Amino acid sequence: MLRHLSILITIALRALARNRMRTVLTMLGVVIGVAAVIAMVALGSGARASVERSLKSAGTNIILVSAGNYTRGGESMNIASGLGSATTLTTGDADALRGIAGVTHVAPGVRTRAWIDASHRRFFGQVRGTTFNLGDIHGWTVTDGRLPTDDAGVAVVGRTAAAELFGEGFDAEGEVITIGAQRYTVAAVIRTTDADQDESVFIPLAAGQALLGIGHLQTITMAIEQAGEATRVADEATQLLRQRHGAGRQAMRTPGLGGFQGPGSLMGPVDDFTVKTQAAAQVTKGLYTSVAAFALANMPKLDEVTMQEMSSTMSRAGGTMTALLGSIAGIALIVGGIGIMNIMLVSVTERTREIGLRLAVGARPRDVMWQFLVEAIVLSLLGGLLGVVAGLGAARLLTLLLEWPTEVTPGTVLMAFGIAALVGVGFGYYPARRASQLDPMTSLRYE
Repeated sequence: MLRHLSILITIALRALARNRMRTVLTMLGVVIGVAAVIAMVALGSGARASVERSLKSAGTNIILVSAGNYTRGGESMNIASGLGSATTLTTGDADALRGIAGVTHVAPGVRTRAWIDASHRRFFGQVRGTTFNLGDIHGWTVTDGRLPTDDAGVAVVGRTAAAELFGEGFDAEGEVITIGAQRYTVAAVIRTTDADQDESVFIPLAAGQALLGIGHLQTITMAIEQAGEATRVADEATQLLRQRHGAGRQAMRTPGLGGFQGPGSLMGPVDDFTVKTQAAAQVTKGLYTSVAAFALANMPKLDEVTMQEMSSTMSRAGGTMTALLGSIAGIALIVGGIGIMNIMLVSVTERTREIGLRLAVGARPRDVMWQFLVEAIVLSLLGGLLGVVAGLGAARLLTLLLEWPTEVTPGTVLMAFGIAALVGVGFGYYPARRASQLDPMTSLRYE
């Protein structure tokens, strides 16, 4: 079977080589169609990936859990204040939060400020002990090195901190820094949209706890799959932590405050933690509790509204772009397919005597049909190959000229070849069928 197929492909290539210019012009429609498909998918995938990174950087899918329940100006709203940082948040709590539906990443952490020493410079900055999947949560962009998978003796440095320690533009990967009495090898330099993170040095969680001399956590950062469910996950996290920290701490929540709990004297025992969505945290950042309470009370379901608007805009823009490029690709492929059918019909007419001779010496009608069908498929696949190259070039050109993100995967290339093969089969079947039905005697007398 394979030998028979290889013979048919060889015959097809020889037949196409006889009229090279006609072959190239026939393939042009398929080339344009496949290139349009590649460009369409590359643009869509790149835009989607870019939006996902932007959403991560913006923090719309992030929930923050903090130890303690300190609020500024809470007295005016009868909201507890002055609790500071509790010592009851643990890695066990972080493990439990991973079990909430929709949670994709959980990064426990501690933080402090300390002197950070490099070979020639010293910098007093923020040191954060955490797990390095925090980069997946916040959408870090790695500029040097790569995020470590092994926590032993490594550090990740924000770009501002790296500039302070090593100088602007210096490749800090592999350099050694010292924090306290501990030495760390810089595994990566990262860039974020958060100025605090850009100025931070990230070390393993256990090292951060040892630096502070504590065994508990100060923060737990959670990422969720669907940003519109942030409020629901935050509520579930609050209930779970209340259960873990004792039933006696069941407190009534002030509506809309995203983690600000009522004082013990008026509303029962207070929580020893605070849960906020990132959207709520950004809206209330720097505000006294009275103002924060008013703002959030007048913006119910802030996360759902934000994501519905963003999703709606993304869907409309993506749908318009996909429809436009899909139409171009579809029209080009149909034109290319019609061109293949036309040329194959011409080929059948030109080779009528050849077909008659083959049938006369014993070839079966299906053998003739397969000969012309393989020829059409080979023609279409060659056009598909050139189309893939053109599509990759177009995607790269769009990225360079317009700074539009594109992303091409192996699946996209395979899909393009599959479409090209279907065009060859769909538009090559009729000419092949017609060739197989020719009468041998009539064909031999054809002039």
